[in-house]
Amino acid sequence: MSRTLTRIRKSLGDPVFVRAGHGLVPTPRALALREKVRALVEDATALLSPDTPRSPRDMVRTLSIRVNDGVIPGLGVELVKRVREEAPGLTLRFVAEGEEDVSALRDGDVDLDIGVQGALGPEIRTQRLYVDAYAVLVGTKTPLARGRLTLERFAHAEHVVVSRRGKIRTAMDVLLEQHGLRRRVTVVVPNGLAAAALVAQTGALTVVPLVFASAVTKLMPVRPRAVPLALDAIFIAQAWHPRFDHEPAHVWLRRTVKELASPPQGPLSARTAAPPATARAGRSSVPPE
Repeated sequence: MSRTLTRIRKSLGDPVFVRAGHGLVPTPRALALREKVRALVEDATALLSPDTPRSPRDMVRTLSIRVNDGVIPGLGVELVKRVREEAPGLTLRFVAEGEEDVSALRDGDVDLDIGVQGALGPEIRTQRLYVDAYAVLVGTKTPLARGRLTLERFAHAEHVVVSRRGKIRTAMDVLLEQHGLRRRVTVVVPNGLAAAALVAQTGALTVVPLVFASAVTKLMPVRPRAVPLALDAIFIAQAWHPRFDHEPAHVWLRRTVKELASPPQGPLSARTAAPPATARAGRSSVPPE
């Protein structure tokens, strides 16, 4: 303590404390600096101390989540409800999928990426959420909602293709050609919600992830049906940059997403694990649309 006091005295050109009887009293110069020093110490403490809110309710932050539009009707809705209940100070900013470049995660423009994760940088963290399957989505009042949906009937129906890049021909066409069949694409739309709205009012069909198909049945008169082709599973994961590993709001977000993310339920989901023997030759390793 004496060495520190000596350095302070030299820096200020003032004794700071002087003897008074058996103790020390501050000099007028020390008294004048007292409030300024206290403020500096408080600022330094706030700067160097970890910013750890006591609970999610104390968090105030905007979280950017890059996600396919098909995730919003299910997981997105449940996440918004949970934020409202537990962390009302958080704002969720859903960002549409684009090039899926990793730079947005590195730069902090995107806090969390939810979807099918491709090749990411070696430092990017990933956590699997669930395994999805594909389903045929049809309008509940259309002929395709009734009777057996055979491969031939599937191929001869009008198809609504979901493609962000506007592609008409997809891997689905290759699969059908392997069975000597061709389909007729009548509409190409950029997202699953648009496709669902179309098939709900027409006799067309579309192929979408089962989790999305199940969620959108609550919004529109549509129903999912089994795809009469064997398609590989869809592995959904969340990805983030390690700089956010211990950031309180980000930790809460990842934990909540993991808790809310549910795999598809029901008989259609079982087809991913056990594809029909009649279509094994046409198994696809890539998304059909």
